[in-house]
Amino acid sequence: MNEKTVVWALCGSFCTFESILPRMEELVNSGVRVLPLMSFNAAGLDTRFGAAADWKRRLEQLCGTPPIETLQGAEPLGPKNMAQAMVIAPCTGNTLAKLAHGISDTPVTLGAKSMLRSGRPVVIALSTNDGLAASFSNLAALTNRKHYYMVPFAQDDYLKKPSSLQSDFSLIRDTLECALRGRQLGPVLNV
Repeated sequence: MNEKTVVWALCGSFCTFESILPRMEELVNSGVRVLPLMSFNAAGLDTRFGAAADWKRRLEQLCGTPPIETLQGAEPLGPKNMAQAMVIAPCTGNTLAKLAHGISDTPVTLGAKSMLRSGRPVVIALSTNDGLAASFSNLAALTNRKHYYMVPFAQDDYLKKPSSLQSDFSLIRDTLECALRGRQLGPVLNV
């Protein structure tokens, strides 16, 4: 994937940020230019997993550019051919629902809409506690839509959180490479 540019969007599954950054670093180290993008919540909320300003600083250090965190910054991604693909990792149930229903009121969802209108792939790495509950219909809708690709996922703790789904973040790069060729990495559902 050398000489490629990929938008990498982070949503508010804050507990996964620490495990997402090494995956982003793998892409950067392989020569891919990564444009970081953050949802309003990811860019603005301090949590027990870290301060928003610290996450933004780390993303900028890793990618060499500050994260996009506005609607104005996300809108031109597709029309201006700023990237060949978009990765949403982690993708929350909230973002999944907005994407499934065509709502583009956050930097992440508008960025996805912008990429899709140019026929660019959008790779989704789930992290949602209600994947087998309220979010399931949204997941099903997106798996059936053109240009959406799912990072293989499974229940992350079926005993304590029986409805929770999380993608295998180690497969983000492989899923992205397949998506750039118009193919879905499989199996999508890991047991």
